[in-house]
Amino acid sequence: MKTEEFKVKGKELLKKIEELIHEGNVRRIIIKDADDKTFIEIPLTIGVIGVIAAPIAAAVGALAGLVASFKIEVIRTEDDKDAEFEEIIEEDEVQ
Repeated sequence: MKTEEFKVKGKELLKKIEELIHEGNVRRIIIKDADDKTFIEIPLTIGVIGVIAAPIAAAVGALAGLVASFKIEVIRTEDDKDAEFEEIIEEDEVQ
């Protein structure tokens, strides 16, 4: 696993989280304040991304209104291929 860190302003937080979720190779997102106090940890797996997207967006949106700046710690898989989403093609469409 590899880790990255981003700094964002409150109003940019939700947009950045949505971008990270859609990238596909993110396994965990940790949102912290400027003093490294953790507000929320979001574990992401391929099977639950769609199910938890709305509640995550609501929680992140609420946080964005409370604090001026955030650090986002992102834990990714080492191999991007592990998390790629592939289009499923029905056999009748292949002909």
